[in-house]
Amino acid sequence: MQVNRRSFLMGTAGAAAGLAFGAGSAIPALAEDASLRAMWWGSNDRAKRTLDVAKLYQSKTPGVTIVGESLAGDGYWTKLATQMAGRAIADVFQLEPGTISDYSKRGACLPLDEFVPSTLKVDDFGADMLKLTTVDGKLYGVGLGLNSFAMFYDSVEFEKAGIPLPTPDLTWDEYAKLAVELGKSSGKSGPYGARYTYVFDAWLRQRGKSLYAKESPTLGFTVDDAKEWFDYWEKLRKAGGTVAADVQTLDQNNIDTNCLTLGKSAISMAYSNQMVGYQLVIKNKLGIAMLPREKKGGPSGHYYRPGLIWSVGATTKQGEAAAKFISFFVNDVEAGKILGVERGVPMSPAVREAILPQLNPTEQETVKYINLLKDQVGEYPRPAPMGSTEFDQRVLRPTCDELAFERVSVADAAQQLVETGKATIKG
Repeated sequence: MQVNRRSFLMGTAGAAAGLAFGAGSAIPALAEDASLRAMWWGSNDRAKRTLDVAKLYQSKTPGVTIVGESLAGDGYWTKLATQMAGRAIADVFQLEPGTISDYSKRGACLPLDEFVPSTLKVDDFGADMLKLTTVDGKLYGVGLGLNSFAMFYDSVEFEKAGIPLPTPDLTWDEYAKLAVELGKSSGKSGPYGARYTYVFDAWLRQRGKSLYAKESPTLGFTVDDAKEWFDYWEKLRKAGGTVAADVQTLDQNNIDTNCLTLGKSAISMAYSNQMVGYQLVIKNKLGIAMLPREKKGGPSGHYYRPGLIWSVGATTKQGEAAAKFISFFVNDVEAGKILGVERGVPMSPAVREAILPQLNPTEQETVKYINLLKDQVGEYPRPAPMGSTEFDQRVLRPTCDELAFERVSVADAAQQLVETGKATIKG
């Protein structure tokens, strides 16, 4: 059963019959004691898994109706902004590490501390795991799995080009050479990685800095840092090591619009849990590797992070019911087997152990990758400040696009990124 960027209604009767009703359906739910709205973004595969878990939950929780909606990346944030303005936020909605601080400080999220541990059972996760979704001392979400940054590559294209597969100690200089070779061999090089805040963050962390300052809500890098970053990618683009400017602008930071998915490149930079979704739409076998680093033996810039997060809308009238659904989502073994590792390696040790035997080769690769990082990860950064989402979508990406179209120089782009970025970050 596929659900793709559209609303669906899952009532008690619908769950029993295995049905899903599209947006606008007026099918009444039976014995409706609690009605929850859930909203997320992601691939068709994520929508199906989420739908199946919701139906499972309803089969075990009579009287609950869940109305869900799956949206494309930018459309999701537009919808969430509309809901916030109208004080009608979904009861359960999806965030990520780069947005949970921003939205919780804007009043979109309900603090969940009162539901722990009576309703929301997260004790087994460990204190450090809860820190990943804690902002200003309050728990504003529950991580749905661990992941980290990653580099996916088309192993067939590497083999055709006779290029050795990326290793954990691959440097940025070595990456540039192999990306150019790939471009010459197949016409499929790599992404214009400057557009990804998390890749820039890793690059900065390798140099003892970070995207956002550790002590105060502002940028953690200088104009010179930005200039060096942009200069690297512009030289690589002009050498044929990245996709063309008109291709990179199509990328909305999701699987469907990524240059690897579109068949324009042989490499993608994304989050490790997304490998499952990428492999579903790409014919050739994918490999996974760490991001390049500044120098061999140097810091990787990686850290563990919650792949995605369930938060509860601040305007909900069903806070406890929403917390109960989230608790089921992250703790139920049957639910875990449905979800696999598409949203990251499960936080619950019991669920993680239960699903390992059933994972397909791609899913197993993501678990191996998380284990590989054990001795490579650094400290988890402080939550991203308010304005971080706008910085990503309205500052960094447009600046990179102007640069790639040669409408602005590297020096001017760096100055623009810092000046506009500082004005965007609000603390």
